[in-house]
Amino acid sequence: MARTPSTRILPSDITPPEVFFNRRQAIAAAIAAGVVGLAHEEPAGAASSGSGLKYTRNTRYSVNEAPNSYEDITTYNNFYEFGTDKSDPVQNAGSLRTRPWSVVVDGEAEVTGTFTLEDILKPHPLEERIYRFRCVEAWSMIVPWLGFPLGDLLKRFKPTSKAKYVQFTTLYDPKQMPGQRYPILDWPYVEGLRMDEAMHPLTLMVVGVYGKVLPNQNGAPLRLIVPWKYGFKSIKSIVKISFVERQPRNTWNVATPHEYGFYANVNPAVDHPRWSQAKERRIGNGFFAKRIDTLPFNGYADQVASLYKGMDLRRYF
Repeated sequence: MARTPSTRILPSDITPPEVFFNRRQAIAAAIAAGVVGLAHEEPAGAASSGSGLKYTRNTRYSVNEAPNSYEDITTYNNFYEFGTDKSDPVQNAGSLRTRPWSVVVDGEAEVTGTFTLEDILKPHPLEERIYRFRCVEAWSMIVPWLGFPLGDLLKRFKPTSKAKYVQFTTLYDPKQMPGQRYPILDWPYVEGLRMDEAMHPLTLMVVGVYGKVLPNQNGAPLRLIVPWKYGFKSIKSIVKISFVERQPRNTWNVATPHEYGFYANVNPAVDHPRWSQAKERRIGNGFFAKRIDTLPFNGYADQVASLYKGMDLRRYF
């Protein structure tokens, strides 16, 4: 995800400190997540994480790069609801209660209402996909996410012809999310996708990582991953899904519209106003490691470039 302007908070693009994953927090998150995944019958060839999640590995959509370590993925995060430094989420997210959890579905759809997390997850077999994850701050990871295609979920709600976009909203609860006690952003966090982006098979609703229940600091219990876009599009701790006719005003675009557009497609040819996007630093390789070239659409151009045919991607950034 992106960071706020330096006039509002201290810069957070720093060398990650040696923060080890809190075992008690991991256990609490697993208990809070309860039976996520237990409703799925384990198919032939499935892998079990040992923490209750059962899944198959999807090689069709996975990259052939070695994933970052579990420690990298769970201790270096942007989740401003728990603080603006990369190490704040792992330290502060233990306050989040992920059970019980419900998701409101509303707007231009035939099936709307309030659904428990179990309602949302039950019909969807889980799969593991190893995706590139790229932040607008020019750092990246390779992450083995665990989830199911967002489009499979959205179809259940039978969106009408008026549904041109899908809007997502993060939990707003300053008691659980201490970062929300400060006007860093206009809370709650809101993101959106065009309907064809949301229905694309690469777009994943995520409930786990490395075969384990998703830790709080990574967006438990339900988050989005849109791998060809910068990380701030992949909204965390979702409590509302709205089918809307007009393009949503997503949080970072509202905060700094000249820096963060609605589409947020990874485009090395379009610099952020305060830094270049042409190169990136792979987390885990050291702060002074050689930076690598950023790939158009984060390396997923073959799959998604057709979605933007005829669009000026410098204007629609």
